[in-house]
Amino acid sequence: MERSGCQILIETLIEQGVTTIFGYPGGQVLNIYDELYKNNHRINHVLTAHEQGAAHAADGYSRASGKVGVCIATSGPGATNLITGLATANSDSIPMVAITGNVPMELIGSDSFQEVDTFGLSIPVTKHSFRVDNVENLAETVQEAFRLAKSGRPGPVLIDIPKNIQLDKTEYSPTGIAEKTPDPKPDTALLDQALEMIYESKRPIVYCGGGVINANCSEAATTLVEKTDAFMVCSMMGLTAMDNSHARYLGMSGMHGRFAATKAISECDLVIAAGVRFTDRATGNKKKFASNAKIIHLDIDSAEQGKNIDATLQIPGDLGFALNYITSKLEPQKHPQWEETVNSYKNKTKDYTAPNGCLLPWEVINAVNERATPETNIATDVGQHQMWVAQYYNFKNPRTFQTSGGLGTMGYGMGAAIGAAVATGNKTVLFTGDGSFGMNLNELATAVSQNLPLIIVILNNGVLGMIRQWQNLFFDNHFIASTLERKTDFVKLADAFGATGLRASNPEELNEALDKAFALSSPVVIDCLIPDEENVFPMVPPNGSFDNIILK
Repeated sequence: MERSGCQILIETLIEQGVTTIFGYPGGQVLNIYDELYKNNHRINHVLTAHEQGAAHAADGYSRASGKVGVCIATSGPGATNLITGLATANSDSIPMVAITGNVPMELIGSDSFQEVDTFGLSIPVTKHSFRVDNVENLAETVQEAFRLAKSGRPGPVLIDIPKNIQLDKTEYSPTGIAEKTPDPKPDTALLDQALEMIYESKRPIVYCGGGVINANCSEAATTLVEKTDAFMVCSMMGLTAMDNSHARYLGMSGMHGRFAATKAISECDLVIAAGVRFTDRATGNKKKFASNAKIIHLDIDSAEQGKNIDATLQIPGDLGFALNYITSKLEPQKHPQWEETVNSYKNKTKDYTAPNGCLLPWEVINAVNERATPETNIATDVGQHQMWVAQYYNFKNPRTFQTSGGLGTMGYGMGAAIGAAVATGNKTVLFTGDGSFGMNLNELATAVSQNLPLIIVILNNGVLGMIRQWQNLFFDNHFIASTLERKTDFVKLADAFGATGLRASNPEELNEALDKAFALSSPVVIDCLIPDEENVFPMVPPNGSFDNIILK
């Protein structure tokens, strides 16, 4: 049957299992939107307030569901507004497909209205980019985009479709779902070497990153920890790899990691690293990272092997296969002395007292944790609040944490929380700061229009907290451009958007606000007033090591 490019696009998306698209219309995608209108009983479109919000929503949708997120934008500024969201997803290996319209091919290069080189702009921030130059290739291109997005190391893929390709017609027949390319199996001889290294170890650590979540390997990673008699340490992207209440879970390590996690890595004799990139924020001074240990690096992406850390044993390939192979052959180990030593690190805590009865950030996070279920989605923006959540929130299930780890995108949280709520239908809590919330608070309109079960907790200290912390510690308290001095009333703002606005300045008000928020199934904004002098500790200074850790 002969169909137009727009019809082929929508049919192919539906074939790939897409049920939701996040986007914003414009001149060069109106024909696509007309097809969305005709097929609204088969595919849902969520209108966001801004294209960046659409990209972050597709990202959050993917992280929460494990499916490929999809967003759409028009040419020119619509496409450029996607770039930050694509870069965010690319840094964290999130499978997405972004669709952009463009001017007709005969106008490309003529600086016509709303023309931009979307293909060229997107190449550095995507796994792959396509410009469709023939309608006969459209269905195959869409299928290939989905295959690439979810195969190997996942990532975002962009498809740029000029207007004439949308209108051209060709014969079309269903192409079928794009199957993920099977991951290459690791060399079993290398895995056998890993087993020997585990048997020789007396102080093992299993270090998990976002690759464990992407590969759905949390259960296998937990089994490895238990059979190795090790402890689990996570990068920020790997925080939901194990139930955080597990006795062998130490939490995040690195610049703002927990004391026990960072200390244990500095003293272990073996690091089994699964799905991590060894970024600078996670390792600090790379020459001093795990300096007493041998390192086994398991990762789907061979390009990550030796890029940041020269591991003792590098094993590229299917992470699930690798973990299951090791755990199936491993005889259970016992390291009672290591257990006793690490547990003594876990007990190194500090009592915090809120001055004058005001709120402290971890009190807010713990209060949310007490009311949330294991299925509650937790999203964050970027800054101090993100680190406090990473340190204090007690995650139970994989895929319940949406945050920008690699790119560190302020303004990510609103879109991601919307995407997670749409994907799961579960209560979703966004922890944000007053600085980050100001970046994309316009997406509150989207949350209200969709009537999402979303609670936005603003840790409001009146400053750009992480910037101020660095100025405090490393720039002699030269507080320039980090004190916001804004008069925004977030409660009135919430009301103006059609959400419920609440404020908490002490524990009693916080408990009352959270009880009300969790009882509602519509968007709620809670403005939590916290002191501006509170910093995130522990902290390993840039390019430092555990030897330089700042505890308070």
